[in-house]
Amino acid sequence: MEIPPKSPDESEKSPQSKELITSNTASTLCMSSRSESVWTNASRSKWDIYRKPVIVMSVGAVVFVIGMVITSLSYFLTENKDVYKMCGPAFLSLGLMLLVCGLVWVPIIRKKQKQRQKSQFLQSLKSFFFNR
Repeated sequence: MEIPPKSPDESEKSPQSKELITSNTASTLCMSSRSESVWTNASRSKWDIYRKPVIVMSVGAVVFVIGMVITSLSYFLTENKDVYKMCGPAFLSLGLMLLVCGLVWVPIIRKKQKQRQKSQFLQSLKSFFFNR
């Protein structure tokens, strides 16, 4: 019959287990689940803020132009006309969709920036009045 291992005393616990017990896991989880821009007050450049929408809009514009070229090829070339007539509108719609998504994304980012500035202002006011 096996003897079950006895539980370690406080003095016998490994340093790793002490670290796990004393660490503040709630704040660690919360910090890792959010982006760093929410937690830091460092200002970002315009390119950092609008990089993704600009890339989406430019890719959408390129795909839209490719769709226009493919669609126009269906009118000028006689061979593989059905392929051009199917692929052209698909590229047109995909490019237009990406272009519109990027265009809608910019006002959303602007609104978020204004809300963030307001919340930072209110936090500074609150800290000014309550920390006296």
